[in-house]
Amino acid sequence: MTKVFSKIVVSVFLVFVLASCVNDDKGRDISLPDDNDSQPEQKSDSVDTEQKSADYNYLFDIDAVPEITISITKADWNQYLRNYDANKDNSLYVPAAFTFKKDGKVWQRDSVGLRSRGNTSRRRPEGSSGQMHQSSGTDWHHSHFGIKFTEYETGSSFFGCDRIVLKWFHGDPAYCREVFCYDLFRRFGVWSAPRASYCRLYIHVEGDAQPAYFGVYMLLEGVRKGWMKERVYEGHLTSKDGNLWKCGWSANNGANLSDFNYNGTRQMGISTDNMSYSYSLRTNKTQGLAAAQSELYNFMENMRPLTSGTVNLKQYLEQNMDVDLFLRALAVNVAVGMWDDYWVNQNNYYCYFDIDHRFYFIPYDYDNTLGTSKHINSLSNSGTQDPLHWGSRDGDRLLVKKVLSQKEYEQRYVQYLKQIVSDPDLMQPDAAIARVKHFESLIAPYVQNDTGEDMVIEDKPRQDDGDIDYRLLTGNDNGANGSNFFKTKKRAIDKL
Repeated sequence: MTKVFSKIVVSVFLVFVLASCVNDDKGRDISLPDDNDSQPEQKSDSVDTEQKSADYNYLFDIDAVPEITISITKADWNQYLRNYDANKDNSLYVPAAFTFKKDGKVWQRDSVGLRSRGNTSRRRPEGSSGQMHQSSGTDWHHSHFGIKFTEYETGSSFFGCDRIVLKWFHGDPAYCREVFCYDLFRRFGVWSAPRASYCRLYIHVEGDAQPAYFGVYMLLEGVRKGWMKERVYEGHLTSKDGNLWKCGWSANNGANLSDFNYNGTRQMGISTDNMSYSYSLRTNKTQGLAAAQSELYNFMENMRPLTSGTVNLKQYLEQNMDVDLFLRALAVNVAVGMWDDYWVNQNNYYCYFDIDHRFYFIPYDYDNTLGTSKHINSLSNSGTQDPLHWGSRDGDRLLVKKVLSQKEYEQRYVQYLKQIVSDPDLMQPDAAIARVKHFESLIAPYVQNDTGEDMVIEDKPRQDDGDIDYRLLTGNDNGANGSNFFKTKKRAIDKL
């Protein structure tokens, strides 16, 4: 009798546990399954592929403002500050816990890597140099953060994403420029662009009475293994095992895809805290550098001798790169007025070579947009600049020169520009203004924060824009101070 009763008790207990697990899947606390990068890549069926895309869409939801909390021990936070003081451009991670709250549900990772991010906008998030954490009266500062989910748990991803960047809206009183641009890339079929949305960021240092609220941040997809895997799931890439390069300024030399040497030094390499390259390899770094260098170099050098505008050049481009992706990215880039880019400033992009050696262009870092103008390389007004001569069309921007030398491609580029500024789902002025207002209404209740910085959303240009005072919600289309960027840009493109 006792044995029977014991079996009944055990059975009831198991039923209760199983029921609890089912409820957890619907409620507050659930853990996401890991994606194990150490296992061989498998073909996904349609259900798996749809689920992967649904995961990404849930994480990068343009119409939501989820909460993210970084919890960290005092010792690890102080180590983070010491790392910054030793080298503000360091790429060192410290361990932390990560919590994501959305729709009344909570997801948590107990061990992620936390590091500082940013170039000229990189800052110390607390106090001044040499100061360690103060539990009361803390002097917090907006700062960019990188989260790597796979730093301490190999192969462990979060909603399919292996890393994210948490960016404050540096110099952007409108709180919208990068989010608007990345959303526009996606709307226009530039599938290589990273995903971006809003979030609210809290940092809780062990021993503090409550977390510090850093305010509204941009939640940005990191362009690494997770980016590649997601594009494979979407059907855009063949493999996640190709060569990924980050391209931009280093040692007074830009990444123009024309010259790969500077002062006798090859600019293709693996960047470290003490050495950076204009072309920095981000994958296959253990044994694949030499092959990756040859692949990038040969792609451009085999293109160089082909005469502009010829059938031979067109065949080479079609066989070795996604031309339409590049034209779409170029059109969005110019439409949003991005001057700190490949075409003008030889900066801010990635490129990926799939295992078949096919080249894909990836736009990145779109804060200098929507009315920001600089007197740089003959571009002084991002609203009125000739879209056909946004930057150089000579050999020092070899990819632009060769692609736009084909009349068919140039005409498609112009067609894309006109479509972007005329389509209400893209950047037709009234629709674009409405979208900016929607973003403002979405985040306005959350901009007050414990840093005391950037506490108001304003329709003003970026703070470091010293040329044209463009607005996003008001103004006309004449390209002068106080004019509306969307209207001015449409007027310039309509002239083509």
